[in-house]
Amino acid sequence: MRTQKRDRSSTLHNRGFVAGLTGRSREECPVQVADLRSHWMNGWREGREAHWNGMSGVSAIQVNPTLA
Repeated sequence: MRTQKRDRSSTLHNRGFVAGLTGRSREECPVQVADLRSHWMNGWREGREAHWNGMSGVSAIQVNPTLA
């Protein structure tokens, strides 16, 4: 049985979250399409907030329900 692919928006959100959590700049967003870029940027903002609140590494990813 084939596994269903995750939709592109949740994948981009998750990757943005990890990028923000690790302190990467928002200019490093790999997406140029405005609709998809917004998903990455929202994840990046949440990741930066988690980073500022002291979460880091695997513990922050496990706390974020959107990454599960």
